[in-house]
Amino acid sequence: MTERSFRLALAQTSPLPGDVAGNVAMIRAARARAATAGADLVLFPAAALAGTSSAALLRRPAFLDACRRACEDLARETADGGPALLLGLPWREDASLYAAQALLDGGLIQAVRFQVAVGGSVSAPFEPGPLPGPVPFRGLLRLGLVSGDDLADEEVPECLAETGAELLLSSAAAVYRRGGTDHRLNRSVARVVETGLPLVWLNAVGGGEEGICDGASFVLAADRSLTHQLPAFRDALTVTRWTRRGGVWVCEPGEAIPLEAGDEADYAACMLGLREHLRLAPETGVLVEFNDEASLLGSALAVDALGPERVAAVRLAGGNPGGLAATEAEAAAAALGVSLRAIPVSEVAGAVAEALTAAGLPGPRDATTAARTALLSALARGMGRCLLAPAARHATCGLEAIGDLNPVGDLSHTEITRLLDLRRRWKPAEALGPDSLSMGAVPQSPQALRREAVLGALAAGERVSDIVAAGHEASAVMALQQEARAAAAVARRAPPSIRLIDQQEAWPVRHGFVDDGEPAHRPDEALVKGVGRSGGDSIDF
Repeated sequence: MTERSFRLALAQTSPLPGDVAGNVAMIRAARARAATAGADLVLFPAAALAGTSSAALLRRPAFLDACRRACEDLARETADGGPALLLGLPWREDASLYAAQALLDGGLIQAVRFQVAVGGSVSAPFEPGPLPGPVPFRGLLRLGLVSGDDLADEEVPECLAETGAELLLSSAAAVYRRGGTDHRLNRSVARVVETGLPLVWLNAVGGGEEGICDGASFVLAADRSLTHQLPAFRDALTVTRWTRRGGVWVCEPGEAIPLEAGDEADYAACMLGLREHLRLAPETGVLVEFNDEASLLGSALAVDALGPERVAAVRLAGGNPGGLAATEAEAAAAALGVSLRAIPVSEVAGAVAEALTAAGLPGPRDATTAARTALLSALARGMGRCLLAPAARHATCGLEAIGDLNPVGDLSHTEITRLLDLRRRWKPAEALGPDSLSMGAVPQSPQALRREAVLGALAAGERVSDIVAAGHEASAVMALQQEARAAAAVARRAPPSIRLIDQQEAWPVRHGFVDDGEPAHRPDEALVKGVGRSGGDSIDF
């Protein structure tokens, strides 16, 4: 490092929730690679040590001790003269717990800064920290550390700029949402405009409580130009080179990797989410039933995420009338390179009904569905596999809640069809499946498409009268509204899905309201006196 330049390594990594030892090993490996590339400082995403913002772990003193001990061990290692480390961890100070960023250099924890805006973290028991000042780095420059939601408005970045920061370093654990990339970039550009400082935004990759962190980190120069764009949905380590010119730190232009967008981004997010789910699961692979388009997409995602050798497929003969035929299921399995077992379900259904009768209990309304549920669960447990339950976003109505993960639960039937078509001609980066897939399609009937449209409109909160006015039969809309209400408990017991959208309440919680189809009400303004303005016989406070 000279007096006029330095090298900053961006370690876009995948911390594992709660695995402090594994995360330390990841940090050490990234530091070694950065040292080989001549880096002076390595920046890691938020929560690089803990890998989580879960209150269940963060309230455990032993877990906090493990994070602090690991931080101190890493700090001592920086006495070797190699790169400094800037990483996130939970930090206990007296009786308070903060989301912190720590600068480790020269064998010491040189500085600790606390996140100010903690309201966006619903479950984490963090307290807001004070407005931060810049952190001096090796007598060369003053770093402005911005954590998580502190980038959402101008308060923290402007405070750093006004107190002498020369470069903003923003570490995050931001989850993938459709359209989120543009929102992040626009917000970061706003902070650059307000402060006049260059900004580095570094995101994690992989698992989280609220969704899948998608990476896609970037560097913005003081003139708002994009100098670096890291890939989405995979780890990366990039060394950026900075020089001070005219009182401003300038980053030499580097590689700007194109990001997946639209359906490609949705597919990559689901693939990564499935892979992350298996990182902490005790199972060695997954089991999936071939019965419809959702299961075909779920199987393709599993093969791409884990490899065909870790995916087992079954077809329950007689278990799903109207689903995939035997020849279609066999062709799909061959295209994916997975083994397929055909297992009859009728004998199991008979045994379930017989056992209930022998116990003096009424038989299940649908013995085949009950048998399918029991058989799939038993097969998965017997094989030591995670049971995938691929089902479209609105398919939870009337279905049993089975399975360990629904990898396509945030996708509609139409979107599932699009993603399957996409995968036939495109393969995401780091996918372990075949280059192209030649699986047949299972077209949706017009009735199924109408059902999906109505359920989607109801979930979005549209009035029944408006849905009927759009061309749907009133009786069908009312029936689907009742079905959605009845399915609320089942939906809450359903296996977790990989979140792609913010509108997660597909079905309302239990309540007594029913939209009876009345048109929009026009308020009678003549009846209102003194609301929000002077006037009337009473005073509004």
